Amino acid sequence: MSNAFHIVVCAGIVPDPLQTLEPTTGPSGPGIKNEMVLPAVLDPWAASALFEAASLAAKNPGSPQSPSKVWLVSLGPKAKLQQVMMSVAQKVSFELVPVDGPIGGFPDAQATAAVLADAIAAIPGLDRERMLLFGGWESATRGAGVTLQLVGERLGIADQFQGVDQIELHEDGSFEVLERVEGGKHQVSVCAGVPAVLGWATGNLAEPRNNPQVGMANMRTIMPALQKAKTATLDGNGLHYVSVSLPKQQRTTRVEKNMNADEIAAELVAWIGAE
Repeated sequence: MSNAFHIVVCAGIVPDPLQTLEPTTGPSGPGIKNEMVLPAVLDPWAASALFEAASLAAKNPGSPQSPSKVWLVSLGPKAKLQQVMMSVAQKVSFELVPVDGPIGGFPDAQATAAVLADAIAAIPGLDRERMLLFGGWESATRGAGVTLQLVGERLGIADQFQGVDQIELHEDGSFEVLERVEGGKHQVSVCAGVPAVLGWATGNLAEPRNNPQVGMANMRTIMPALQKAKTATLDGNGLHYVSVSLPKQQRTTRVEKNMNADEIAAELVAWIGAE
């Protein structure tokens, strides 16, 4: 197939989920205690999007004059981005577009989307008519569930799909999308063509093996990109957090054999309301 795509993947970096995360309130607002010293990884949701993007580009290479290409746009502290890219770069081929900015789950989604959209719009050589915007359906950070949609809206992309597990291209340039819905089922949609926004769930691909040659090729562009990364500040929306804390751990077990669903639901509502 001769289709060529310009695929932009929005992916944040997050603290390793195996670490204990303790929220705290500092001078600039809520955050994670010792966040800058915690080991970081690429957001697991966005990682699925990156692997799907690389696979799609490999299956649809285009022509030597107009090849398919993958960009990874990431907002985070440069030191953390460099740490994460040392491992991610060995997975698939991409060009990094870094933005030096704050990390964490508390920045406003509108401000984050504005920074990401500006970074994407400034990518040299990006053809917006052949563009697919990928990202995670959800996120381990900035998990407002709307950031990717807002980026798409700012870029003028109206066709958006969320919870995507599969995309199948057709010869005429259209494509079929499987989106997750309730009950373990999928909604099947057909889009006439690009541009489009796809928020990926887990997809169908396994994590690629490390390839040192791919890593070396990627690092030739990643390091200069990090050195030139623009600094961004995320403006707040006036939201004020009174406090942040870990959920209380509580376990009270009681065996009941004669309660119906309505009684169970009523008891759960009363228990939650008492917290």
